[in-house]
Amino acid sequence: MALNIDDNNAHSIIDSGEPVVIDFWAEWCGPCRTISPIIEQLATEYEGKVTIAKCDVTEATDLCNEFGIISIPTILFFKDGKKVDSLSGGVQRAKIEEKINALL
Repeated sequence: MALNIDDNNAHSIIDSGEPVVIDFWAEWCGPCRTISPIIEQLATEYEGKVTIAKCDVTEATDLCNEFGIISIPTILFFKDGKKVDSLSGGVQRAKIEEKINALL
C-alpha cells in the first residue's frame, strides 16, 4: 500500500536514503483516479525496494509549491534525497515502472 505523504512527513521520507516515488493527486481528478490502482499495485510489488507514496494536493500545499506541482497527476521520482525525474498526466503503467526501475 502506498504511504500517505504530506507537508509534515515528506522530507523525512524523501531523505530516508531509499528511492522514493510520490504521486501528487486529488480526489476530484479523473486521471488521478485512473492511475491510483496502478500506484497501489506498484507499491505492493516494489515494497522493500522503493517507497511509493501518494500526496493529496489539497492537503499539502507547501509541498506542492516547493516542487512546482501545477498539474495533476504528477509523479516525482527521488534518489538519494534528490528529485531525478517526473511524469505528468495519465501515463501508462509501463512508463511508471520504467522510471522506478531506473531508480534501482
